Formats: sequence, C-alpha cells, structure tokens
Amino acid sequence: MSTTQTNKIEIIKAATSKINEVDFENLNFGAVFTDHLFECDYTNGEWQTPIIKPYKPFLLDPSAKVFHYGQAIFEGMKAYKDDNNDLWLFRPDENFKRFNTSAIRMAMPEVPEDIFMDGLNQLLQLDEAWVKKGKGNTLYIRPFMISTGTGVIANPSDDYKFMIILSPAKSYYSGEVKVLIAEHFSRAANGGIGAAKAAGNYAAQFYPTNLANKAGFQQVIWTDDATHTKMEEAGTMNVFFRINDTLLTAPISERILDGVTRKSLIDMAKNEGINVDIRPVLVSELIEASKNGSLKEIFGAGTAAVVNPIIGFSFQDIYYELPKIENSIALQLKDKLTNIQHKLAEDTFGWTVKV
Repeated sequence: MSTTQTNKIEIIKAATSKINEVDFENLNFGAVFTDHLFECDYTNGEWQTPIIKPYKPFLLDPSAKVFHYGQAIFEGMKAYKDDNNDLWLFRPDENFKRFNTSAIRMAMPEVPEDIFMDGLNQLLQLDEAWVKKGKGNTLYIRPFMISTGTGVIANPSDDYKFMIILSPAKSYYSGEVKVLIAEHFSRAANGGIGAAKAAGNYAAQFYPTNLANKAGFQQVIWTDDATHTKMEEAGTMNVFFRINDTLLTAPISERILDGVTRKSLIDMAKNEGINVDIRPVLVSELIEASKNGSLKEIFGAGTAAVVNPIIGFSFQDIYYELPKIENSIALQLKDKLTNIQHKLAEDTFGWTVKV
C-alpha cells in the first residue's frame, strides 16, 4: 500500500485491486464494493483528518450508541461515465443538503461541505475504473454516518463516523411489480423522522413488506398514519399516479422524503407540458379511477431504481390490474432522465456535475 496527502485528505491505496474478480454483467445490487472507502471521524467536538483507505471491516465497541439508540443516517447517489470516459454526478448538492437535514433531525453533527464533496470526488477519482460506460451502468454511492460514542445511557453520542462506500450497479428492481396498499402499517408519522433518511425508517418497513411478499406482492404503498386514506410512498420510493394525462404525487412533508428523483421528474414532466398535480392522493379516488378506466399508470421513483412501473395494486383483498399502455409517461421520463445522467442528451436543467 502507498500513502499520500491530498487537499488534507490522507490517501492509502490498496496494494491490489479486486476489480478483475467482478462480473459486471451480473451484479446483485449493493453486494459488491470497490477497492476503497472514505472515512472521517467526529470527536471532541471537531471533524478529524479525513482518510481514503482500502475497503475492509472496522471494529466498534459493543456499547457504541448506534447499536442501542439507532443514530444512523445515509444517502443514495450515483456516478455515471460518459462515452469520453468522464465521470459525472447527478444533483449532488441536493444529496448533501438532505444528508445534513437528516443529521440535524437525528441530533448528529452536520458534515462540512468540503469533507463531503472533496472526499466523494477524490474517492471517485481513485476508483473510477469501477464506473463502466454505457446506459444502465452506474456506480451507486452510499454516504452514511453512525454514532460511535460508547455507553448505554440514552442520550446523543459525542462521537461519530462519516463514511462513503461505492458499489457498481445496474438495475435495482426487475420484473413486474404488484403492490399492497397499507391499511394498518405506516412508514412515518407526523412529528417523526419520515423526512430524514434515517436507517430506522427502513428497518421498520421490513416486517409489513415481508407480509406483503408472502401475499404475492413485491412492495407496499404506505398510507398516512392518522386515517390510512392518503397514499404517501411506495416501498422505499416516492410514488406517482397517472390519472388520464395528469401525474399526481403527494407533497413532501415531515412524513415523506424529499426525493431527488421525484423533484427531477416533476420538473421534467412540467417541461414536457405534462400536467402535474402535487396534492394528497386518496385511496378511494385511485380505486374509482381504476374502475372507470382513467387510472393509466402507477410508478415509484428513487435513486436506485430511477423509475419502477407498477402493474397492479390490492386494497382490502381486492386486486386492481392496470391497463397495458404504449405511451407510458413513466418510461418516457425514465428514458429522458437516464439520458441526461449518462450525458446522452443535453442537460438543460444544469443537474449534472463533472467529477
């Protein structure tokens, strides 16, 4: 291994790369990681010298507060390589801002922009060979922070670890997706942490999602905690509904994550002249639209999957199949968005940032 110092980031390079052991045509999402990771500790009230080093496990004290009180947040981003072998990020400023919004809500220290952005850029430059050219090939980026302070007293940690790991990726979901509309379980509640990208939000989804899986559904459309009449998110994604030629999606709130893909699709749809209605969407109106034929599409939107069409939904043990259509707005928007991300189309929005 070799050690260098670059812009206050210590870099320890791996002696050998494991890239030749990876089958890039058959990747399981989030299962393979690149040669290096980025790490920066927060202790004594200050951020310490950041480091890029070989990817490997690390030790934590059994009393580390992340294990007991769940102070853990993360982000999901992607890097893309164009036909000129240049690396690009998609709206990284939005992920950075949301990361610190999550940190504040979880009583964790905000990560300085230079640590987040410089660390990310230098890590990507070091492992750029892991980003393959071609539409659909991406490098998934997972920044995260955990509480590492010790002791089981129930208060915020004094110490934290911020890290970034990278994983080559293709498609997150594949195949047809049917969803179950939640009648009892909720993803988040008013006053809670639904708007934060906190690890516990996802852990709480696993049980009801497992129940849905056993019933033959791939995901759950979460409803509001108070009445279970308003649809909020689908699985781990924001959700859109197309009724006639209007796209409907719930407004962001303290229960709903401010998705980067969501806001990008809204801007793109409006730019294409598609009517977008941002308002609470009722389960009852979705069922009525399905019955009268005006419901054309449902799709999830998120960083990992980009756009994930849904072919049907179930509510109160009744299944509603969506029509098969040729002029899918979901697929049109996905194609336009991924073309921008891969630099196959002009980025008139100014969303892409060169590494």
